[in-house]
Amino acid sequence: MLLSHMFGMFTHPDQEWAEIRKEHTQPTRLYIAYVGILALISPICAYVATTQIGWTVGDGNLVKFTQESALPLVVMTYLAMLVGVFGLGWAIDWMSKTYGSHHDEYYAYGIALTAYSCTPLFLAGFALLYPEPIFNMVVFVAAAAYTGYLMYDGLPIVLGIEKERAIPFSGAILTVALVYLVVTRVGTVIIWEYGFAPEFITVIP
Repeated sequence: MLLSHMFGMFTHPDQEWAEIRKEHTQPTRLYIAYVGILALISPICAYVATTQIGWTVGDGNLVKFTQESALPLVVMTYLAMLVGVFGLGWAIDWMSKTYGSHHDEYYAYGIALTAYSCTPLFLAGFALLYPEPIFNMVVFVAAAAYTGYLMYDGLPIVLGIEKERAIPFSGAILTVALVYLVVTRVGTVIIWEYGFAPEFITVIP
């Protein structure tokens, strides 16, 4: 079962990467059995936190989103995560030949590498159930750091490139990821301008 790799990414990543390379998992199955499931964590937790739990700013009143305004944002966030994994994975496959990879293109190992590397970020979504900005930031920064490590660790194993080339390749991957992050931020502003901005509710005790 693909979800079994989730625990291996934290306990013995090198062994998991070797198993992942042997599996030849098709991207469609990877999305259905792994990415599609884990990517639900952040949107669902964010929806519960913003519509049911709420948060406070300083000593102010409790603030929440209306359910109607939060739902489309949650759906778009989920779709953005799915597209992000595919886009970054495709970019890795496309760039891999430049860095000496000889993997079988048919199995799209770049998508597998991206999907499993993002496991910490997927699981960090549970932190959103405690809607405290500083806490959430610390958790997601730590998850992003470990995701970067997993990506660097898996590049030589999954794509069959030399370890010396993994560092510059990781830098290229980070650049692509940052570009996508900027695009999503700009896209969020545009979407909000077109009527999808959240509606706030102030709960007065």
